[in-house]
Amino acid sequence: MSVGSSLWNLSSGFCPPTPPWLGRGSRGAALPRRAGGTGGGVGPPSLSPAFPFVPAPQLWTGRCWELLVRVLPTVPGQPSMATQMFEGRQHAVVYQKYRFAPGKELQQAILSYLQEKKVIPAELAVDVGCGSGQGTHFLGEHFKKVVGTDISEAQIQEARDTPCTPNISYLVCPAEELPFQDASVDVLTSFTAAHWFDIAKFMREAERVVKPGGCVALSTYTVDMSLRYGDCSEKLTKIFRECWDTILKYAHNRLKYVLEDYKEIFEALPFPDKKRITDIYDQIPMTVEGVVGYMESASPYQTFMKNDPKAATSLLQETEKRMLEAMGVSSRETPVEFWVRHVCVLGCKGC
Repeated sequence: MSVGSSLWNLSSGFCPPTPPWLGRGSRGAALPRRAGGTGGGVGPPSLSPAFPFVPAPQLWTGRCWELLVRVLPTVPGQPSMATQMFEGRQHAVVYQKYRFAPGKELQQAILSYLQEKKVIPAELAVDVGCGSGQGTHFLGEHFKKVVGTDISEAQIQEARDTPCTPNISYLVCPAEELPFQDASVDVLTSFTAAHWFDIAKFMREAERVVKPGGCVALSTYTVDMSLRYGDCSEKLTKIFRECWDTILKYAHNRLKYVLEDYKEIFEALPFPDKKRITDIYDQIPMTVEGVVGYMESASPYQTFMKNDPKAATSLLQETEKRMLEAMGVSSRETPVEFWVRHVCVLGCKGC
């Protein structure tokens, strides 16, 4: 599934190079243009057919969920630095192709908060840990200048190779060392990436670069995911989650932040004016191929591939086969409804 051409009206060109107006790093040294290196939500779904969200199985709820958070291991073969999880070129290609953009409900939750805080219209938004730019494109519609940053050169290259509006640019840099002047950023965002950062260092950078009155929006989709197709939605979701459970055995221990609904990240945000929304539900347009590709793009699956490529490949092939059989179709391009739950941490820096 390509990046939301159906959601955004993108221009035909490619992303321009990093602009010269970027400032200085956290230590004041000049940086090159391309640096190396609980609140209420939109409402939970009902269990009626009108809102096709299938409740999570017992494994992902209550005491079992708590135990999963506590015992998640660091899998042998994983890098010690979480920021190294998405650096491979082939992984970046899969990531760009199959990772979905922020859903409409998540977009609206963020925009409503920014409007409430009177941040829009604004000059500069920075999307940290932008990957191949799925969330960065959304920001391009609402800000004069948008910069996506990521520590992975491969991810940034994919982002630059993807058509985008002229006000978007990208650079390579760590989340903990942002090359922007003090109090220069109106909005700082991160979509499904903040749990990979050194949280304490990133929060210090956020406090440094965000303007007084500026805002932070840190979101992630959770493992609460469901599929809907005709009268086989429950069976389809069961097949998906059986595969997902196997993949999650290879999850990095930083997944705990996601499993805890970004509670620790919320508490670490140094702005007193803040809130955490844990019940944002979105329907993401997908195909069978897209669902399988999304699982392939996940970092635990990439770790699985490194440890046992034959078993990892077989798992996705068998899962796709089972999904098609359950749906009674033969084409992997068959559309399905893919439902996800988002968590979003929002904060406003005092003036």
